Amino acid sequence: MAGLVLKDVRKSYGQVKVLHGIDLEIKQGEFVVFVGPSGCGKSTLLRMIAGLEDVTSGELSIDGQVVNDVPPSRRGIAMVFQSYALYPHMTVYDNMAFGMRIAGTDKAEIDRRVRAAGAMLQLGPYLDRLPKALSGGQRQRVAIGRAICRDPKVFLFDEPLSNLDAALRVATRLEIAKLNESMPDTTMIYVTHDQVEAMTLADRIVVLSAGRIEQVGPPLELYEHPANLFVAQFIGSPAMNILPARIVKAGAETVISLKDDSQVTLGIATPISEVGKSVSFGVRPEDLSIATNGQYLFEGTVSIVEALGEVTLLYVDGPVEQEPIVVKLPGIVQIRKGEKVGFVADPQKLHLFDEAGKSYIKI
Repeated sequence: MAGLVLKDVRKSYGQVKVLHGIDLEIKQGEFVVFVGPSGCGKSTLLRMIAGLEDVTSGELSIDGQVVNDVPPSRRGIAMVFQSYALYPHMTVYDNMAFGMRIAGTDKAEIDRRVRAAGAMLQLGPYLDRLPKALSGGQRQRVAIGRAICRDPKVFLFDEPLSNLDAALRVATRLEIAKLNESMPDTTMIYVTHDQVEAMTLADRIVVLSAGRIEQVGPPLELYEHPANLFVAQFIGSPAMNILPARIVKAGAETVISLKDDSQVTLGIATPISEVGKSVSFGVRPEDLSIATNGQYLFEGTVSIVEALGEVTLLYVDGPVEQEPIVVKLPGIVQIRKGEKVGFVADPQKLHLFDEAGKSYIKI
């Protein structure tokens, strides 16, 4: 099994630059998830690791060996695609065995691996079926089983659950989590646009934007301590609320003022010296609650109420003319459209960003 290292990896198509100097080290046995908006380069990066795309410049190493010019078949990698890519005329057994047969693996070893992978993924009763007789989730498990049978150094998953409905996504995500637990020494790299998949599966998340890495870290670290505005608004659903503000008192305890003149005191590790400086103030929807004592962070009129049962989402016209502020409250809340409500937040859960979008480090 192996780790993986990327040093200043770049990718261009002619004059179009897609990846701009990616530096990343993935340790053996890690489950790393690439996330980012469409077109950020996450799938291109995965295909470069697989050998399906050439590296324009930089160095890509697997298990200590530079593999820039090594063909995909010799990299020790197995890839699970979004589209399953199963042979429709072959049974589940034959689909999982095909790659090993081409490689000349002994028949007894092929049978052992296929049946072991089938048992691991609960596919034992379906080994004699054709793909058309399986559900979408079962087909994706066959594709994963085919990858397991190759005994790869690195697993690559390219949005493997995006073709499944909500219930199947949950079930198959749990299967992938179990697979990861059962193969603790196998390195796995997973591309997704789904935040739930990223937050629940990853040891570390790599956030990409416009071909660059914005931040790398464990899921909760990115959620609680985003490095910049992009990560703050990309990680978390609904997205973090961002409001314009200015500094009215500098120092370790910095006081900021929102547009409606309400003030907030924040503990900042690096004191801000410039009174009057423009900043961006952030608070997550789930960190807001209804004010009960007449003092509030901001007050606004509720424009939309979405009662989802386990939570209620309020869209509130806040202190500035922009997108509504989103408030996520637990359970069912007896608030109606048109009501004017004040909201508060735990000061420890608030965020502050400078004019360039970089996060101030909180105490």
